[in-house]
Amino acid sequence: MRFRAPCAALLLATVALGACAPADEPTVDDAQAFVAAAEARLLELWIAAGRADWVRSTYITDDTNALAASANAELMAATTELAAAAARFDSLDLPPALGRKLNLLKTSLAAVAPSDPALQRELAEIIAEMEGLYGRGAYCPPGDDECLDLTAMERLFASERDTDELVEMWTGWREVAVPMRPLYERFVELANAGARELGFDDLGALWRARYEMPAGALAEELERLWMQVRPLYEALHCHVRAELADEFGSAVVPADGPIPAHLLGNMWGQSWTNLFEAVGPRSGGTAYDLTRLLQRARVDEVEMVRYGERFFSSLGFDPLPETFWQRSLFVKPADRDVVCHASAWDLDFESDVRIKMCIGINDEDFVTIHHELGHNYYQRAYSGQDPLHRNSANDGFHEGIGDTIALSITPEYLVRVGLLNRAPDADRDIGLLLQRALDKVAFLPFGLLVDQWRWQVFSGAIAPERYNAAWWELRERYQGLRPAAPRSDRLFDPGAKYHVPANTPYTRYFIAHILQFQFHRALCDAAGFDGPLHRCSIFESDEAGRRLRTMLEMGASRPWPDALEAIAGTREMDATAILDYFAPLAAWLEEQNADRSCGW
Repeated sequence: MRFRAPCAALLLATVALGACAPADEPTVDDAQAFVAAAEARLLELWIAAGRADWVRSTYITDDTNALAASANAELMAATTELAAAAARFDSLDLPPALGRKLNLLKTSLAAVAPSDPALQRELAEIIAEMEGLYGRGAYCPPGDDECLDLTAMERLFASERDTDELVEMWTGWREVAVPMRPLYERFVELANAGARELGFDDLGALWRARYEMPAGALAEELERLWMQVRPLYEALHCHVRAELADEFGSAVVPADGPIPAHLLGNMWGQSWTNLFEAVGPRSGGTAYDLTRLLQRARVDEVEMVRYGERFFSSLGFDPLPETFWQRSLFVKPADRDVVCHASAWDLDFESDVRIKMCIGINDEDFVTIHHELGHNYYQRAYSGQDPLHRNSANDGFHEGIGDTIALSITPEYLVRVGLLNRAPDADRDIGLLLQRALDKVAFLPFGLLVDQWRWQVFSGAIAPERYNAAWWELRERYQGLRPAAPRSDRLFDPGAKYHVPANTPYTRYFIAHILQFQFHRALCDAAGFDGPLHRCSIFESDEAGRRLRTMLEMGASRPWPDALEAIAGTREMDATAILDYFAPLAAWLEEQNADRSCGW
């Protein structure tokens, strides 16, 4: 009998897919060997790209940018090639675990280029050009010698209340996206062609396949979740619109129509937190100032992180390794440029976890640290899984876990860690809840509609000549917003949001906003908490810690409903936990809106 070595074994060193003759009929053994070789190769590349990107982010120079770009290009090329090769095993009857790994591999990239090398280069160049247009984007006010970058405009949007100035900045920033429009049209053609070569109908189908649900089921599930929380969003929208109408007049903000998008304190209208002073309770704001508490306690940057570590230790997690404290970046260096945006890193996919952020001694960064450490503890928990399973159960879980931990920063938690003398009475919580709703609840429809638009673009349901019109139809339908100024088909307003030119899937953020409250409610039940859900902290709960660890350790080794069941006791996502959390606020909003016309 002639022995035929599994074709995939030849990939271990070179990812040389051409070594297998097309006539060879693949076997289950071939698929098994292919996956093992692919995992070994990808792990090497993940580590190399991660290390290069860490150096680039913490020591920005032309050289470190070039090194990081080179490492990422090598990773993307290998992943694309492996994903294309994985499609060769589609016709086999594979064991479920092996089939899942092949699916994870095929859906691991947000865009896969066609097999033609010339088209691969073209797609890479288009993505780089779109990101470059966004990154270099600026608004240059007429008659002004200085242009404003996005960071400067975001700061102004947070405080500016002159409507003319806001309209100018809002429309000026969106001019940045106009040159992207023909690029995006070609991007859709190429990325769809690459997705079809892997067996998917289009790029949107490839994205949805990672959720391991029947065709059409994910879209239906997202709409079901949205309908659960829509009444709360509409109540918040009604209150905010009425308060803005009082400030700007009914000629600017109609009493019963969409809110002008430039008045919400955020360039995209996705978070309304900067409106708190304008729309908050007349009786005052929040009952305590965490920033002042931290500064009064003389907490420094490292101690801010120690608070987060002690939170996880109280749940039974091992302390962070010494390398975390040696290698993380906590303070902006005085001698070099760094990327200050907070992020969590897993450099070796085993134990070399770190965070990178330029910590300020304030309430926002205190919450962010707990969030980022949620990522790090997730990374440590699933480090024993196979390489393709060293990830979250689905892409909403990672963000959801970080935010779940942040929800436990309650007045009671601050008392237990010595930052607050006594917790204020719960009847003073409306300010805190409204502040959080202006972030969490206001975001929900935006988190949903970005991919609703893209999926229809990828499928052809939205033609290029309707890119902009369809975008605003969805924004009015879901968010109840209208543009600050008339928009034409020449424009490309979706491109003014980073995730569109960068081709970053966005549904994960909507799912994360749903899951964090569902996780929080389940863990509070496990902790035996009895009281308003927004006052629950799982700090020092052994049972909540045990349940959390069980889910985190699974990584992506099982379908996400299994992971959800491990932490929440159900296999179905459920947005009613958001309603439970914000119940006191919902009652207050009902009182405020009693004589108002709501809806749009």
